[in-house]
Amino acid sequence: MFTEAIEKILTDLCTPALVRAVESGGDAARVWRALEDGGFLELLTPEEADGAGLSLAALFPICLAFGRHALPVPAAQSIAARALLRDCPHVPPAGMLTLAGTAYRQADGVFCAPRVAFGLLADVALVNLDGDMLLLDCSVARRQPVGVNASQCATLYWPAQAVGAAVGKNGEAVRRFSAAIHAASMAGAMERVLDMTLEYCNDRVQFGKAIGKFQAVQHQLSVMAEQVAASRIAAQLAFAGDAQVPQLIAAAIAKARTSMAVPQVTATAHALFGAIGVTEELDLQLFTRRLHEWRISEGSEHYWNGIVGQVFLALPDACASEFARASSHIA
Repeated sequence: MFTEAIEKILTDLCTPALVRAVESGGDAARVWRALEDGGFLELLTPEEADGAGLSLAALFPICLAFGRHALPVPAAQSIAARALLRDCPHVPPAGMLTLAGTAYRQADGVFCAPRVAFGLLADVALVNLDGDMLLLDCSVARRQPVGVNASQCATLYWPAQAVGAAVGKNGEAVRRFSAAIHAASMAGAMERVLDMTLEYCNDRVQFGKAIGKFQAVQHQLSVMAEQVAASRIAAQLAFAGDAQVPQLIAAAIAKARTSMAVPQVTATAHALFGAIGVTEELDLQLFTRRLHEWRISEGSEHYWNGIVGQVFLALPDACASEFARASSHIA
C-alpha cells in the first residue's frame, strides 16, 4: 500500500525536469512536502508513536523506488534517521535529515563528515563518530561540493564549538543504514537504466531492424540484466530479517555487490546508446551519474569487501560456502 502511494507521488512529481531543476539550485519543497505531509517519513516509526511501524523488508521496495526515480531529496535517509532517534531523548528535528556513516575530528578540532549524501540540501545530519551518534545542524557547517557536475553530495565541516554531546551510542547503525540505503538506491537506479536501454534498443533501427535484434547487442543486454538482478537480490538481503537495523555483513555484501555492478551496467548502457548517451539532455545521465557517486559514497566495493573478508577470516573452521549461506544471520 505504501509503496504504491509513494510510486504515484514520485511518478507525478519527481519528473526528470524536477530533478534537473533541483540540481540547478531549484526548490525541492514540493516533492518533500508531499512525502512529509503523507507521513511517509515515519514509515519505520512504531505505530504507538504515530508511525507506520513497517519492517525493514517492507521498506526495501520504497528505497528501490527512490533510486528508480532519482529522487533529489534525502527521504530514505530521513526515514532511517527518525527510526534511529526513536530511543533518544531528542525529538527528531523538522526538515531534511541525512546520514553520515563516517566522520572524524581533524587536528585543528574541526569536525569532518566526508561525502555526505544530499549534504548540499540537508538541514540536519545524523553522524557516526567512532560509535557515537551525533545530531548536527548543517546550517552551521561549511559545505564543500564534491566537484561532480550537479551533484548534491558534499563534505561537511563543523567548527568544534558546534559539535555537542552524543545523542546515542549506536553510531555504527548509522553506517549500516547508510550503506543499505545506498545499495537499494543503486539497485533501483540500475533497474531504470536497464529499462531505458532496452526501450532504446527496441526503438533504434539500424540496417533495417531494431538494434536489439542483433546478437552482439542481446549478449550485452543479457549480461547487463544479470548484473541488475544480482544487485537487487544483494540489496534486498540488507533489508531482510526481523532486526530494526541492517546487519553488518548483509549491508556490507549489499553495498559491495551493487557497487561492483555499477561500472559494467553504466558502461554498457552508454555504449548501446552511442553518441547520444553522453549528452546532458538525455535522462540516462541523471541515473548513471548518481550510480557512480553512490558507488563511492559510504565506501566502495573494496572497502565493504574488506569488511566481509575480515569477518570470514575471524570465524574458526568456516568454509566459504557455509559463510555465504549464513551471512544474512551474522551481525
